[in-house]
Amino acid sequence: MNLGIKNKKVLVTGGGRGLGRSIANCLVREGANVLIVSRQQEDLNSFVDEHGQGHFAWSYDLMQPDAPGRLVTEMKSKFGMPDIVVHNVGGTLDITDPMCSIEEWRKVYRFNLEIHVELNLLLSPHMIEQKWGRIVHISSIASLENQGTVPYCSVKAALNAYTRSFGRFLSPHNIAVSSVLPGAVFTEGGYWDLTKKNRPDHFERYRKERMANQRFGEPDEIGNVVAFLCSEQASFIVGSSFLVDGGQGRSFQNNEF
Repeated sequence: MNLGIKNKKVLVTGGGRGLGRSIANCLVREGANVLIVSRQQEDLNSFVDEHGQGHFAWSYDLMQPDAPGRLVTEMKSKFGMPDIVVHNVGGTLDITDPMCSIEEWRKVYRFNLEIHVELNLLLSPHMIEQKWGRIVHISSIASLENQGTVPYCSVKAALNAYTRSFGRFLSPHNIAVSSVLPGAVFTEGGYWDLTKKNRPDHFERYRKERMANQRFGEPDEIGNVVAFLCSEQASFIVGSSFLVDGGQGRSFQNNEF
């Protein structure tokens, strides 16, 4: 299938390693020109070394209040305004206490939702002007059911709601907004990699009891879904969320809102 995104400009946040890196690689394979943003310079260097001319990797800590604005200013002069944005940045920030402080709640909120909103407000006017665009948010199975920390689950659920409502607003301009809800994905150096090494019994029990297909996901199994949602073929998608979890979840909620 021709996804129709050759030479499209793509921004992938949190693209240095793991799932974000896989998403970026999948889009490069489709012929897109990809800019990844990450905090780890080593990861950034390896991306450019691997893919070469036409692809960029910049160091930004998007948690900083002025970082999204600075990023957009630099893109305008050195990369161009993106046709496609994949918001992969996010995570628990190791904030696990249900009674955590409001300051910690705000950190999780910024990391998993506010950065997305801020960048969309800065970048979507260009998409509206050119009458084409794709925005994909990486949410989580934790947005549908109690599979994670209280702040993380709550904010990811809010991200799904934002995807649906903002997607309806942008859809008349030929901009498809969506979100992907990954389940347990095995990434090098990630949670399940460390669990396999440090808690092998738990790793095996979870794989057998919770994963319907008896295995963890691979990053490209998420990346290829994201690539499709970035494509010309996603033109009829309006704020939909897609669960890609290997049967891990037990919710009866439809996976497309």
